[in-house]
Amino acid sequence: MESEMMQQVLLFATVISPFVFGVVEVVKKAFRLPKNYIPLISMGIGLLAGVAAFPFTDMGTMLRIWAGVGAGLSGTGLFEIVNKRLGYSKSDKNEE
Repeated sequence: MESEMMQQVLLFATVISPFVFGVVEVVKKAFRLPKNYIPLISMGIGLLAGVAAFPFTDMGTMLRIWAGVGAGLSGTGLFEIVNKRLGYSKSDKNEE
């Protein structure tokens, strides 16, 4: 039973990952954000996507949250959380 639930979470995370990745890219282009916050923002967007997907699946809320967080982390890459990132996502033309 637990193995089946884990498979559902991984499958659902795989399905919503492209959506989360796209929204994160739009946010990065639209706002000037410190790069070290982007993985956290991606995780939050994934969490929200998992919660908002209740009409499309019969999974419980906690399983959707876990899938959303996984999708957010995969969208930016887990390694970015531990690497120190400096700078901003959108550079000002005056700084160049």
